[in-house]
Amino acid sequence: MSKKKKRTHYVREKLPTRPCPITVAGIEEIDYKDVELLRMFITEKGKIIPRRISGLNARSQKKVTRAIKQARNAALLSF
Repeated sequence: MSKKKKRTHYVREKLPTRPCPITVAGIEEIDYKDVELLRMFITEKGKIIPRRISGLNARSQKKVTRAIKQARNAALLSF
């Protein structure tokens, strides 16, 4: 009878976290009418930049995404 190999669990090292650009800038409220701020988080094709690339924290990413979608519906940003 053969013995099963015991699986080893590798712990992934945590990378140093970078601060959220929105909180560093001191922006408390993200408004859909602030198109210049929202364009920082949109690609040239109009896609929303993901959190891992933009460096936003989860709360700020949700607020930015909601504001971008509102701005699109209000015709301030293109789809």
